[in-house]
Amino acid sequence: MRIKLAVICCLHAPFLWASDLPKPVNITQDQSSIEVLHHGKSFAIERNPDTDNMIDPDFSLTSRPCPPYCIQPMQLAPGVETLGELEVMGYLKRAVTDHSILVIDSRDGDWPQRSGVIPGAILIPWNELHPARSEPEKIAEILALRFGAARVGGLWNFENARTLVFYCNGPWCGQSPTNIKQLLAYGYPAHKLKWYRGGMQAWKALGLSTAPAK
Repeated sequence: MRIKLAVICCLHAPFLWASDLPKPVNITQDQSSIEVLHHGKSFAIERNPDTDNMIDPDFSLTSRPCPPYCIQPMQLAPGVETLGELEVMGYLKRAVTDHSILVIDSRDGDWPQRSGVIPGAILIPWNELHPARSEPEKIAEILALRFGAARVGGLWNFENARTLVFYCNGPWCGQSPTNIKQLLAYGYPAHKLKWYRGGMQAWKALGLSTAPAK
């Protein structure tokens, strides 16, 4: 009698196929997360596991006034590489041990506090590098102490300057493009300037981790 009951029980139990099981929300097929450093502490970048998660309302608008929120080109300037999310994460991983790399959030105002920043990035608002918005001494301090440039007489030497990866709010945001164009005007080598065009809008749209701004 016990054997018969067991058989009947099993026949009526729901059968789960492999395709019915919950699937992970990985970054790539073979990678679920990456470890980066954020303000000196280990931080895991991963995607939100909730498949019903939706993008923040701040980044769901499709039609911002242009100007100033105009669509940016895919190629910002000759020699400046445009990056996607995986390439940005590659630079973030390298920056853990390679201190010649900086990932920079160019946004000003309260955007970084509202939406967080990409883990591993540092915050340098675009206006701190712009001669119309900042003092020459402040700009020189950032170039020398943060970016590793050297002043020789009245000229800048960027031979040992860091590779900089810039981003802001998205393809409609002109803050990181303004930074990059200004640095090119100072003589910063184009091959040491990288641009994540998708910015926070694309980062959020993929459910990737953010960290508190500091």
